[in-house]
Amino acid sequence: MKALGVRGDRPLVIVDVDEVLGLFMEGFARYLAGQGLEMRFDRFALFQNIYRPGEDRHIDIETGQVHFQAFFRDAVEDMPVAQGGPEALARLSSQADIVILTNAPGQALAGRARWLKKHGMDYPLLVNSGLKGPVAAALAAQASGRAAFIDDMIPNLDSVAEHAPEIARFQTVADVRLRPMAPSRPDLHPRIDGWEALEAAIAQSLETGGR
Repeated sequence: MKALGVRGDRPLVIVDVDEVLGLFMEGFARYLAGQGLEMRFDRFALFQNIYRPGEDRHIDIETGQVHFQAFFRDAVEDMPVAQGGPEALARLSSQADIVILTNAPGQALAGRARWLKKHGMDYPLLVNSGLKGPVAAALAAQASGRAAFIDDMIPNLDSVAEHAPEIARFQTVADVRLRPMAPSRPDLHPRIDGWEALEAAIAQSLETGGR
C-alpha cells in the first residue's frame, strides 16, 4: 500500500464508488439522455434498462457497452455524489486509512480521480477489473488492525468473504430507486442504505471486529 501513499499502520476502509459514493446510474442516465436514449429503473441491471424512447425492448448489449465505455471516457465526472459519503469518509479517516477500489475501465482513472477530489474524497484510488476479493485481501494483509469493505454488488462482497473472511463487509445502495431491486445477503453482508448508519457500523467494526 505504500505505493498508494498509504502508511499501513492503521485500520483500513476499502470503499467502492458507483452506487456507494456516487450515483452512477443517475450520471449514466444523464449521459444517455444526451444520446437520445433513456434509462428505466425496471430491474437491478445496466444495459437491460436502456431504451430508445417509446420502445418496449431494451437496446442490445453491444450498443450498451459502447455507451458505457463512452460515458467513462467523456462523462465520468458528471455524476452526483451520494449524500453523506464524503463527510463520513472524512470522519472515518481520523481512525483508518481509506482506499477507493472501483471497477471501471482504465481510461476512467484520471476522470474518476478528479471527481473524487472535487467532492472532498482525495484518497488513494485503485481501478480494478473483475471480482474484488483478491485485491481487498492483499490490501488488508498490509494494514495494521481491522479492515472493512463496502460495496453495492453481492458478487464482490461474496468474493471478499471467500478470500479474506476477517474483513468486515457492508452492502449499501445509494440510489433509492435501485434499493428495492438490489439483491442482498444480510446473513453474510449487513445491508445498510444511507451513510449515517453505515458510518457508525463501519467505525464499530474497526473497533470491535466482526461484521
